[in-house]
Amino acid sequence: MCDLIGKSAPDFKATAVMPDNTIDPAFTLSSLKGKYVVLFFYPLDFTFVCPTEILAFNRRIADFKELGAEVVGVSVDSQFSHVAWKHTPVEKGGIGNVQFPLVADLTKQISRDYGVLLDGAGIAYRGTFLIDRQGVVKHLVINDLGLGRNIDEELRMLRALQHLEKHGEVCPADWHEGEDAMKPTPEGVARYLSKHGK
Repeated sequence: MCDLIGKSAPDFKATAVMPDNTIDPAFTLSSLKGKYVVLFFYPLDFTFVCPTEILAFNRRIADFKELGAEVVGVSVDSQFSHVAWKHTPVEKGGIGNVQFPLVADLTKQISRDYGVLLDGAGIAYRGTFLIDRQGVVKHLVINDLGLGRNIDEELRMLRALQHLEKHGEVCPADWHEGEDAMKPTPEGVARYLSKHGK
């Protein structure tokens, strides 16, 4: 899992349900090269924590788009299950018309390639991968099945990555956009800590 950091994100071609509910039989990760990608895995459609996460991503989709990022969800369900879940009202456990692709990983190969497949269960952990515009994995976090992820944290990490790329400054613990970062030098950390270290 962690050995993906700093390496090219494994490409894949799979069937996906698109935001307009059309089915793309040959959706590829590489088609998004040049954009940031937040690729997230979830265990199964029609379950419990999963719709809360998907709806949380969908509520913030404009924020991701504004930062030049695409959100892509993946589970081991079929495209038909994805479509049925999208057509199920939210108040009945559905997800409505979410505005990002949902990939069908029926062979479980994508989950294997990203190191999130739960042995023996045939479903994926809650893995989230931040991929830069060159297709390199820059951040990942993997939660156990019962622990929902934090969408604000994914946005924070995306903004931190963009700050690093733009300014060459590293982002300290709990950094948020607009706050001080630091030059990656002994002088830079000393200057930062002299101001923020207490």
